[in-house]
Amino acid sequence: MVPLNRRSLGRIVLGSTALAGAAAFIPGSTPEAAAFLGAATFKKRLTGADMYTAANWQVAGTDLGIPYVLENGSIGYLMGDTFAGPWPEGGEDHRSPVMLRSASDPGSQEGIVFDSAAKVAGNGRAPELMHNAHGGMVGGTRELTVIPNDGISFPETGRQLVSFMSMENWDDRGADGIFKSGFAGLAYSDNGNDFQRTDLRWNNSADNKDPFQMWTMQRDGEYVYIFSVRAGRQHGPMMLRRVKWDRMFWPNEYEGWGWNGSDWGWGRPCTPILEEQFGEPSVKKLRDGTWAMAYMDYARNQLVTRTADRPDGTWSNPKVQLFNVTFSNLYGGFIHPWSMRGAGALHLLVSRWSRSHTGASTAYHIDQYQGTL
Repeated sequence: MVPLNRRSLGRIVLGSTALAGAAAFIPGSTPEAAAFLGAATFKKRLTGADMYTAANWQVAGTDLGIPYVLENGSIGYLMGDTFAGPWPEGGEDHRSPVMLRSASDPGSQEGIVFDSAAKVAGNGRAPELMHNAHGGMVGGTRELTVIPNDGISFPETGRQLVSFMSMENWDDRGADGIFKSGFAGLAYSDNGNDFQRTDLRWNNSADNKDPFQMWTMQRDGEYVYIFSVRAGRQHGPMMLRRVKWDRMFWPNEYEGWGWNGSDWGWGRPCTPILEEQFGEPSVKKLRDGTWAMAYMDYARNQLVTRTADRPDGTWSNPKVQLFNVTFSNLYGGFIHPWSMRGAGALHLLVSRWSRSHTGASTAYHIDQYQGTL
């Protein structure tokens, strides 16, 4: 099974005919362990139309769940395309991005349990965090939807930043890869609920080859380290940049990590630190000081992790956490920041969007996996 594209979602957003023949809701059973378990094991399903996320906040069909530490020390989870129904067919109350929050320990017996939603007092419909044009134009680029990349917070100011992609095209006939972003951008919030998009744009190239579209961010000391790849889950480089934490709105102050022919150094044009067929990247500095990286390696059909002692250090060989990820169309694989080294101390959020033999969605949700670095 090849990775699904989102042509159907593009049609939903633009108001044309949705997919027909959706099957009755199948609430996401435990994944076929023999099919793709590596070092990681399935722990629990986190979202779905039959779960409290739908009853409490109308977050039924959703994906991603990108975790980041909030300014108060709890965790925010950034959801992508979210629906009041179980899956994208029909486009019922489409929103993106949406944030759920939790202070629960992912390593506890019950795992991740969401306790609130951004922009909601108690229970109620979780709205979009920021403006989404839903098929309209943004600065000369059509925006089908807004997909979060990662979040970061600054306790000194209480400010949160979210990196996102403005999605131009879900149709892989229009560009290399499964999808094409128009640009990457930044949004901020000073109250943890209302996010304002800035005018900053890291524009994608016409051929969808720009390597600064899908970001993952991690602060360490005075700097925020930004690892980025191309949109579309296509083969290409991973680049590393850094910028002082309070200067993220000044693009000319971003420093590249590059090779000059004799050594590596900062303040140079970026040189690829890795080259793979990357899915969404996730890099975190863990509580024990380990730098951990996770991504789907679509060339080898695996979710893998690597480790390093520092962001600009040498990354280990990949360790397979899940095999055969396209079997049930698994994607994402975001590292929970409370993960650590040690057996079972790695916690991953993995999305699943699978379909029946008739083409109807049978699962569109987020799962928690537990593994070992």
